[in-house]
Amino acid sequence: MSSLVEVNGLTKYFPVQKSSLEAVLSRKREFVRAVDAISFAIERGGIFGLVGESGSGKTTTGRLLLRLIEPTSGEIRFHGDNIGEFSPQSLRQFRRRAQMIFQDPTAALSPRMRIGPAIKHGLDIHQVGSDPERKKETLRMFERVGLSPAEAFYDKYPHQLSGGQRQRVVIGRAMILEPEFVVADEPVAMVDVSIRAQILDLMLSLKKELGLTYAFITHDLATANYFCDRIAIMYLGKIVEVGPREDVFKSPRHPYTVALMSSIPVPDPKHKLQRLIPRGEIPSPINPPSGCRFHPRCLHAQAVCSQREPQLEEDALGHQVACFFPRV
Repeated sequence: MSSLVEVNGLTKYFPVQKSSLEAVLSRKREFVRAVDAISFAIERGGIFGLVGESGSGKTTTGRLLLRLIEPTSGEIRFHGDNIGEFSPQSLRQFRRRAQMIFQDPTAALSPRMRIGPAIKHGLDIHQVGSDPERKKETLRMFERVGLSPAEAFYDKYPHQLSGGQRQRVVIGRAMILEPEFVVADEPVAMVDVSIRAQILDLMLSLKKELGLTYAFITHDLATANYFCDRIAIMYLGKIVEVGPREDVFKSPRHPYTVALMSSIPVPDPKHKLQRLIPRGEIPSPINPPSGCRFHPRCLHAQAVCSQREPQLEEDALGHQVACFFPRV
């Protein structure tokens, strides 16, 4: 299967904001290393999961994939074309083919715009069909995302809907242009546990119907196991492990991945979890540790781990790990 999205050496540093006095006293500029030289590929028709703790760089990566923010360095290729070199016209065409589902539907929707026009807005911007045709397509999208009867929802405001209904609106807005590629940033984090499976099943049905490719961002390994077919584990701006979902869950190789897996609850009251909690706190992304960024918290770290940075090495099954002493 060919790659739809290819990422090579992607890096994003955010400058640290300082007061005027601090800027005078310290001329050295500091940066938050949100994403630091990561590379991966997303296969056409696949669901690629980016998994990690808060602050690992997942959301920044997702925004970079759609060029919502500009990278510090590196490149992102869509159908082989470098999106960083797109002209304004090419970027506008790219926007029709790549969309984002945001984590917080309340923040993503304007409180002053009714949800019908909010979903139709993409069709208006790209001037798809006549106005009656756009409204007809919008009503059809309401039905597709489970907001039925569509006419009863069209003129409502976001505050008149439940959290799950607002999330369906955000999904409908992303799908209205029938994109090829969708970045889903924690799409079920803000909804009740009781309807998370419904939202995920809706996204899977839309994937099948529209032939979508997903980049799925989550901190929840159980959700990634249910939804994704390939998973990348991020830690402090780096990808430390990536591979097919079954291999990563059955045979995690990086110590950080092993620690994450040990925290997944098991639906058996007699089962006792043996949690492998990393020692210490997550280091600052402004001054990350030398060598392997996980080594200050790793139970298996040795001298070389602080001296050299491990690179992703791939086995015959396509399972990659960046560790000098991976679990066998």
